[in-house]
Amino acid sequence: MWGHGTRVAGIAAFGDLRAQLATGELRRGSRICAAKVTNDTGGFDDRRLVPSQMREAITRLNEEFGCRIFVISLGDKKRVFDGGKVGTWAATLDELARERNVVIIVSAGNRGPRAGSRVEQGVTEYPDYLLEANNRLLEPAGAMNVITVGSIAQGDGLDADMAGDVRVRPITRANEPSPFSRVGPGLGGGTKPDLVDVGGTLIFDPVVARLRGGEDRPSAGVLTLNHNYLNRLFTAGSGTSYSAPRVGFSAGQILARFPGASANLVRALLINSAEVPQQASERLQILGSEAVRSVCGHGLIDLERAGFSDDARVTLYTEDELPLDHFAVYRIPIPEVFQEGNTERTIRVTLAYDPPVRHTRNDYAGVGMSFRLVRGCEPNFIFEHYRKRAEVEGPFPEMENRFNCKLEPGPKVREKSSVQRASITFKRGIEQYGDSYYLVVRCESGWATHVDRQPFAVVVELLQKAEVRLYERLRQRVRA
Repeated sequence: MWGHGTRVAGIAAFGDLRAQLATGELRRGSRICAAKVTNDTGGFDDRRLVPSQMREAITRLNEEFGCRIFVISLGDKKRVFDGGKVGTWAATLDELARERNVVIIVSAGNRGPRAGSRVEQGVTEYPDYLLEANNRLLEPAGAMNVITVGSIAQGDGLDADMAGDVRVRPITRANEPSPFSRVGPGLGGGTKPDLVDVGGTLIFDPVVARLRGGEDRPSAGVLTLNHNYLNRLFTAGSGTSYSAPRVGFSAGQILARFPGASANLVRALLINSAEVPQQASERLQILGSEAVRSVCGHGLIDLERAGFSDDARVTLYTEDELPLDHFAVYRIPIPEVFQEGNTERTIRVTLAYDPPVRHTRNDYAGVGMSFRLVRGCEPNFIFEHYRKRAEVEGPFPEMENRFNCKLEPGPKVREKSSVQRASITFKRGIEQYGDSYYLVVRCESGWATHVDRQPFAVVVELLQKAEVRLYERLRQRVRA
């Protein structure tokens, strides 16, 4: 009746409808199952708590239909997340993501640009107002074990009729943050939103003295399906409600390629592939070093990069679990072609895990995980350095700084999130460190002493900009 669910589902099923229509055929990416949790005017039922509705809906869809990806383009407009304690809705989603091994994708929320004394300040004050305190994420977008999605614009939003009207003013250009998108950071300063995708933009129309989105100017919005399909098949809209299902569509493609993948692996592959668009970085750089992370998170998914390797870019992955207060060491083969020369080479590591959570505690996550990338050391030395030692054994053997790869961002930033990503780029030869690096993954206990083991997924990507057959050489090493 309200139509919002149909618009969200249309994007989750078909992804970029404009691109699909240009090819002359429609290909559905996923099967859609829906749970109605709002009334016919788009509001929540006053007689039931939202967290209990979410638990019932996700549990039933998972049990009865096997759903493993959930898109929740909803939020509580009265609850702006300030980076402190998350609400009960967010905590419920975190619990379900872990209990059910499902991928939950949540929209960051929308806010009309601060108008000031004149509505055109939505144009003139962009992008400054994105970082205002009132523009933080809406509940439940601060949840730790979910993928939170912000929005970027597909362009300036002007159609042929408006492009020649000098009075009409766009706010954005392609791949710049949408003027309505809410921002992080997340819990304790963690990276939120996790990702961004296309959700449309706004334009200033002085004729009607307001900002207009895709609902009444389709060129400013994302194309999707119309619930009143007997009158019109397609419609458009602007909002993070439409960027979230774009990520859901990508998650569906990953599960189609890796049907047995855990939710942790899907999250790790998606976030490992993401890059912040250059246009967004350039537009936000005037707001300081943390602005890009707070507005765009890890960036925009590259679906081909998430699902495939190629000649000069190789992705290794594993799914595993660790007992509390234990660590694992993974060998990463480094072929000679990756060690040599002055061409740019990058190693990127992404760790995803789903800790138990407790809404009533200040230390929300009951388990912590982290990783380090070590080079130039023998495995025995690494185990001796990281293992717990009895007091009579004396201090652990020191590791020189040059052996510990300086990944960016550093551990203080990345370890606040349940999806942690960092990378290191080499511009000179690294032959002196040998043909094997080692990834150390640690699991640290917290209050969740009832947990025996913590599941996780790790993705390691080796990228070389030179034209080399890196994939074939790595495949031979891994087989050996």
